[in-house]
Amino acid sequence: MDRDIEEQDPLAVDPVDRDGRQMGGAGGDDDGNRKVGCCERFHRSISKWMLPEELHEQYRERANCCPPPIFIILISIGELAVFIYYAVWKPQKQWVTLGEGIWNSPLTYKSDRREEAWRFVSYMFVHAGVEHILGNLVMQLLLGIPLELVHKGFEVGMVYMAGVLAGSLASSIFDPHSALVGASGGVYALIGGYFMNAVVNFREMIPLLGVFRIGVIVIIVGTDVGFALYRRFLTHDVGLKVSFVAHIGGGVAGMTIGYVFFSAYNQKLLKDPRFWLCIVGYVVFLLFAVLFNFFLSPA
Repeated sequence: MDRDIEEQDPLAVDPVDRDGRQMGGAGGDDDGNRKVGCCERFHRSISKWMLPEELHEQYRERANCCPPPIFIILISIGELAVFIYYAVWKPQKQWVTLGEGIWNSPLTYKSDRREEAWRFVSYMFVHAGVEHILGNLVMQLLLGIPLELVHKGFEVGMVYMAGVLAGSLASSIFDPHSALVGASGGVYALIGGYFMNAVVNFREMIPLLGVFRIGVIVIIVGTDVGFALYRRFLTHDVGLKVSFVAHIGGGVAGMTIGYVFFSAYNQKLLKDPRFWLCIVGYVVFLLFAVLFNFFLSPA
């Protein structure tokens, strides 16, 4: 007489998930039927927006908020604090567009003070008005926090700071007589890295989200760059002209270094030839920009 029920190992234990819940078998619910918590839903959304489909499960297995996205939050707090300082404690006619306070700031990049090397980086903390800082903060928080959850603070920090420095150096070469304020170089580095990752991995990402991602980036960048060009060439406000070149320099840094960092999820970058190619290219650009500012700059 055939047995209808197979013998089971009395010591067999059903597998459990990260929360200790059983994942199948008689003693537990199926994975598809178990209740998904808010944290897990959040990480599922992050993986869909930030990674190709084949990496979703790998990200969710190791996803956690420790350490939290501390870099982008601290940078944002610092930029907001400096803006409030110049808007409140320094005499200003209005908050919408700040005047003398930021132009005389030791943080602002100005061509006639470029021997003060810290200005090539510190300009990111100074913003020209409410719409300027709000735009940068919203973009870097919306994009930077998910990127930092996936790639952690070191990678995001490297890309952000590479964009800031590339933006000021590019401005010193291609728009040498203009001042520079704002974190657009760093923000555009994050956008550039994310954009290239979305384009290159378009087939591996969810198509509708891919089209939406690329479309939103194009609209935001086009609007922001258009406004920057308008302020640079078509307005006749008294005072220093603000360069737009940092947007382009930061974007190029993001599409090279940022793309390598953001596409190499959970991989060893030192073994990736693309990493070394981008690093060598960035160092060559740095050396050229430094020599240009020493010997060739018309400013």
